[in-house]
Amino acid sequence: MTDTLALQSLPLFPLGTVLFPGGYLPLQIFEVRYLDMIGKCFKTGAPFGVVSLNRGSEVRQAPGNKPGGDSFAQEIFYPTGTLARITHLSRPQPGLMLIQCTGEQRFGVQNHHLMKHGLWVADVALLPDDQKVPIPPDLRAVATTLKRVIDTLQSQDLEPDQMPIQPPYQLEDCAWVANRWCELLPMALELKHRMMALDNPLVRLELVSDLLERNGIPT
Repeated sequence: MTDTLALQSLPLFPLGTVLFPGGYLPLQIFEVRYLDMIGKCFKTGAPFGVVSLNRGSEVRQAPGNKPGGDSFAQEIFYPTGTLARITHLSRPQPGLMLIQCTGEQRFGVQNHHLMKHGLWVADVALLPDDQKVPIPPDLRAVATTLKRVIDTLQSQDLEPDQMPIQPPYQLEDCAWVANRWCELLPMALELKHRMMALDNPLVRLELVSDLLERNGIPT
């Protein structure tokens, strides 16, 4: 994909989380509006877009007795998201899909609309990939601590699909290390989204270092 590539009518999946490039996202799909979309994406190898909700619910809720408007509670999401590529799909029972996704390129939503069956689609512009920036000496401890976290998780004999951090491990790269910490650290969704949307991976890693210190995590 090139930096200037635009995608039209990209199906969106609004979630109460943030997907970072290189991140791992397992999902259970059971809503009618997503079952067909996910099936088509998997069959064709096409991505869908993950955007973060700042209002509304992941599962559509009826608005009760509120007058007028949509027949469902309104969803509002942040304008920057991440492409999700499905790497595995299973159907354990009718009406249920279990999928595993990898975060790819970030995008900005240019316009979006809600289709009659409740699926959001958008025209988006892909954002440049993070530059490959080596971790400077004063931030090496942030990567070293993440390596200890990965080693601890691996020692627990988790199934591969239960590992929150998936290989390949790029512990020399500012963006990869910062993104994995952003997924692990407790922070407000708005802050997590702002971290994902930053266009400077070194600044993102510096902010992560500050957050680790505030959370009392030794590096």
